[in-house]
Amino acid sequence: MTFAQRHPIQDVCILVTDLEASIRFYTQKLGFELRHRAPGFADFTGAGLTLALWERSHIEKHADVHVPKGSASAVLVAVRLDSPADIDVLYADLAKDGVTFINPPADYPWNARCLYFHGPDGETWELYAWLGGGAPGKVTA
Repeated sequence: MTFAQRHPIQDVCILVTDLEASIRFYTQKLGFELRHRAPGFADFTGAGLTLALWERSHIEKHADVHVPKGSASAVLVAVRLDSPADIDVLYADLAKDGVTFINPPADYPWNARCLYFHGPDGETWELYAWLGGGAPGKVTA
């Protein structure tokens, strides 16, 4: 059995430049509940896996892990919703909470209705729901 089949991903950590601004974004705009708070670090409870934030300067200082500037823009966190209609409902709810979207919800050629926005450090969020027929291109072994 391979690594990926034995070890489930438990959390996603976004490396951020301003921890306090990111905590406000994730609690006030997206509704995550702060679970742990330590110098340079925070994590949240929500549906699914744990979302964590680690301040770039903190991980660089304490773990000697150097993060290239702007690299959060290469991160996309995807959340699957049950139906395309749920995308539109969530769009309205999040807009009321001050989330700024890249575009309004739309149907895409990969058979999904999607909605995109950025977090404070440029991380991209995708909210999606499969259209009729489900996910395209299933790979069979």
